[in-house]
Amino acid sequence: MNEAIGQLLPLAVAVTISPVLVIAGILLLFTESPVFNGAAYLLGTVVGVGGVLAALTAVAATQDLSAGTAGSAGVAWLRIVLGVLLLGGAVRRFRARPGPQEEARMPSWMGGITSFHPGKSLVTGLVLGAANPKNLAMAFSAAVSIAGADLTVGQSVASGTVFTVIAVLGVATPLAMVVTMGERARPRLDTWKDWLRQHNSVVMSVLFLVFGVVLVGEGVRQL
Repeated sequence: MNEAIGQLLPLAVAVTISPVLVIAGILLLFTESPVFNGAAYLLGTVVGVGGVLAALTAVAATQDLSAGTAGSAGVAWLRIVLGVLLLGGAVRRFRARPGPQEEARMPSWMGGITSFHPGKSLVTGLVLGAANPKNLAMAFSAAVSIAGADLTVGQSVASGTVFTVIAVLGVATPLAMVVTMGERARPRLDTWKDWLRQHNSVVMSVLFLVFGVVLVGEGVRQL
């Protein structure tokens, strides 16, 4: 189990360092109901990330992933393909970075996020947590690691829980700051939001590069 968790940790960190996911969570903390919206968004993110991981783990557990099998080879090639796609995404993200005097643009839907209610915040967290391509790639690799580690059901659940908790820290931390610090947290969160927005492309390109190499390396090692 310890070995499985060790493989999951860097994948979970890649999920939690997601500028769009974190920025949306911070923006919700500037609404009329910051705690309720932030909590609903966090819950949605937990369900999204954890649900996708659970589903992929259940599918992976039905396959024979032992070394030398067709299932192991198929997973290895899928990891390589996902890694190559992430490397391509790294190049695209880096090219899309704003110039020195240019202000970065965020998705248009974020313009109305200050009017969100808890229900919409919950759905937003669910969608961003589950449908993000990078998150899906990380969840897939995590699911394969869990399914291939010969764990008991309890150990698999514990490993998945560790992955999910770490994966949502980027969303949970700003909410915890508002709950514990109140208005004093807002200037710092505003600074974080502006920095992440301006450097979103660079941060994502670095993440794509690092974990693209990781996935390709894991795939080649598994062949």
